[in-house]
Amino acid sequence: MTLVPSCGGSKSKLPHFTKCWNILPPNEELLLRLYTPRWSTWWAESSFTLQYADPIQFATNLFRSIPPQVNPTGDAFDPEEDEPVLELAWPHLQIVYEFFLRFVESPDFITNIAKRYIDQSFVLALLELFDSEDPRERDFLKTTLHRIYGKFLNLRAFIRRSINNVFYQFIYETERHNGIAELLEILGSIINGFALPLKDEHKLFLTRVLIPLHKVKSLSLYHPQLAYCVVQFLEKDCTLTEDVLLGLLKYWPKVNSPKEVMFLNEVEEVLDVIDPLEFQKCQVPLFHQLARCINSQHFQVAERALYYWNNEYIVNLMSDNINVILPIIFPALYQNSKSHWNRYVLRMTCRKSPTIDIYCARRTIHGMIYNALKLFMDMNPELFEEAVQNFKRERIA
Repeated sequence: MTLVPSCGGSKSKLPHFTKCWNILPPNEELLLRLYTPRWSTWWAESSFTLQYADPIQFATNLFRSIPPQVNPTGDAFDPEEDEPVLELAWPHLQIVYEFFLRFVESPDFITNIAKRYIDQSFVLALLELFDSEDPRERDFLKTTLHRIYGKFLNLRAFIRRSINNVFYQFIYETERHNGIAELLEILGSIINGFALPLKDEHKLFLTRVLIPLHKVKSLSLYHPQLAYCVVQFLEKDCTLTEDVLLGLLKYWPKVNSPKEVMFLNEVEEVLDVIDPLEFQKCQVPLFHQLARCINSQHFQVAERALYYWNNEYIVNLMSDNINVILPIIFPALYQNSKSHWNRYVLRMTCRKSPTIDIYCARRTIHGMIYNALKLFMDMNPELFEEAVQNFKRERIA
């Protein structure tokens, strides 16, 4: 059932206006009916009273308890295999969401009047709905909350704190929530609008919320949105890069290869915006981790780590700090050029130096390792030769 006004173009006051709502069967045409010329006139003439009635009707129709979870959670959930659970009452809910969105976006919307009803309790009830399993509802909720954040300046800090509380519960208690990706999309837009210099509360949000979100098992369901938020912070303040990279290394997965690939993707995004001075602060632990990834027996992890040598900016950073980086990364590259199990397709001798035979294979781990070694050799032949001799001495010892 849906509530729609039936008082035509009358200029009724609030007490009489509340009697103008009749209960009608759900019908998508009802929403369009409200925006015909006749109803548009009624909208403009009754905008003052709508400020009171529409949030109340929105809350009455939408705020409800979310039913228990049907689909599996965490790693057990596969978006490609598990069908989303759709809300049976969606034809009705969609009308209410669209009507409320048009109401908030209307040029006749008066925030000072509406804030009496769109308050903190309204926001909390709205946030509870983000746990809906229906992706269509979460998408409408995302747009609705974002519009409220933009219109109601007095609620902005409260909305951010309330979203933080949802994240805290998700990270440290339940590890189950359907709306994390949508909430992160909202925050990505909010972070983009942060004024400089960043406030301490915003920096704490990065280190206490966004970074710990990487340790949850269901990271794959919201990782693109999370990585976007993290990079937005670094574009605002490059001095946060060390905290971000050390935080990622802290939560680096040990036995979850798909998750390792996600971490490698995000680290490359971070390195794309890193300041050279900030890079020097964390290059040692970072390249120790990259060496472990290259040594990984899961070829997708090794392959993704080796793709860093296809990134021109990262290669330039390596070139500027080759004295530190080459001794760390060389043993992993050399060993896997000889022994990595991924040897299929084409194997051919591409280049021989007096001290090292390098083999490459088209689109294989060996070919990518060859590319990385060749880049280092071209950067500094003397240091490369020294790394080769040191490695051979250590193997003999």
